[in-house]
Amino acid sequence: MTPSDLLPSNSRALEQYPLDDAFDEMFNRSGEPRPEYRELLKAFLAMPAEELEARKRSADLSFLTEGITFTVYGREEGTERIFPYDLLPRIVTHQEWEIISKGLEQRIMALNLFLRDIYHEGKILNDGVVPREIVYTCRHFRREMRGLQVPRNIYIAVTGSDLLRLSTGEFVVLEDNLRVPSGVSYMLTNRRAMKRTLPQLFRKYRVRPIDHYAQMLLSTLRSLAPESRPEPTIVLLTPGSYNSAYFEHTYLARQMGIELVEGRDLLVHDNFVYMRTTAGLRRVDVIYRRVDDDFSDPLAFRPDSILGVAGLLNAYRSGNVTIANAFGTGVADDKAIYAYVPRIIRYYLGEEPLLNNVETFLLSDDVQREHVLANLASMVVKPVGESGGYGMLIGPHSTPEQRTRFRDAINANPRNFIAQPTLTFSRAPCLMGDRIEPRHVDLRPYILYGDQIHIAPGGLTRVALQKGSLVVNSSQGGGSKDTWVLEE
Repeated sequence: MTPSDLLPSNSRALEQYPLDDAFDEMFNRSGEPRPEYRELLKAFLAMPAEELEARKRSADLSFLTEGITFTVYGREEGTERIFPYDLLPRIVTHQEWEIISKGLEQRIMALNLFLRDIYHEGKILNDGVVPREIVYTCRHFRREMRGLQVPRNIYIAVTGSDLLRLSTGEFVVLEDNLRVPSGVSYMLTNRRAMKRTLPQLFRKYRVRPIDHYAQMLLSTLRSLAPESRPEPTIVLLTPGSYNSAYFEHTYLARQMGIELVEGRDLLVHDNFVYMRTTAGLRRVDVIYRRVDDDFSDPLAFRPDSILGVAGLLNAYRSGNVTIANAFGTGVADDKAIYAYVPRIIRYYLGEEPLLNNVETFLLSDDVQREHVLANLASMVVKPVGESGGYGMLIGPHSTPEQRTRFRDAINANPRNFIAQPTLTFSRAPCLMGDRIEPRHVDLRPYILYGDQIHIAPGGLTRVALQKGSLVVNSSQGGGSKDTWVLEE
């Protein structure tokens, strides 16, 4: 049975809506709308195609006029693009969100304890729970952070973890983004576009608000300021206008009411950080950095960087400035370390993980590597330190030549790759012209960790807009949609 079997014969909107083994967010296995989606489906099916198209144009226009774009690197036809947005929201029930939020809170607490441990006592390494060589061979491990006292012992103030829903309906964590997680501005602008484009439908649902995220972020950053600075000056450090997430940097700085700065706007003197202003130098207490470790301080990391601030690490080490997220957090979102997160949770918290990992093969292990190489056509292979969907092999969609290249790369540097089975993850309804069709989706909630943990209800639902595609990244042809977490 398909969803179209349950609709009037004159409705063509769902003719291209197949159901298969993937979990469908809107329909159950029998093709019946899930209770939380019934009102939504009814409203969309009642709208003439012309009205839907007009509302879609209105949403696209709002994104265009506000400059809501992202940058695609390595494309000859141009880099700047409007972020694709789907009008049909993704709905998460109160009960589902309770599980997700508690699982993420548990995960972030454990990862933060892990980071503090490996940069201080190293107990988890001494006890053999996580292999020492996996940590020390991670290119994001920063020896400069050894023994450095981080304010409030909080290494990861801002996190974006990627979740998938399996065919069983269970949410699992695909990866954690701890270095400079991006995309939250699209979560916020999606909600604004939805409220303007479909205001009556939005009001019918009791959707938990997310508009306060920027103020929660500001409060989190303020709580991490040096203790001697009760009224801290906070800035957002951006690599500049050529960065793929520059729109987000400007948007968040404006929403928080703080200065957006580049490395050239800051200087370090006597281990204090100052911002150049028209009124002279002004001390900076907290830096929300959107610049990778490597480029943050040319004296400590890459000497050829012109994006960072010379002496920043020494100012940080002296306790005169807070940097969020801390240097060296990338070791905890290394995809090889990811395989050990369930053990990390058990070790530090004495609890079973509330959100499971995806089965992951470590290719530095001879047995696991041989298994993966023998089954490349059914595996997803990822470099451990990449993001944005770059550098992956999706086995079922790959060519023999691609698999040969990956086999050679794996054998040359097995530590640089992990592999996972190709998952059948959930699909959500999307407007494709005058039809409603299913597309694969993931979910990136955003977690803030300061004096307490805050999780914005919902997050960014990313959509693989190309039919049959499993890649949701905007840089690889993906889009997004608003995520509605319902009140109880």
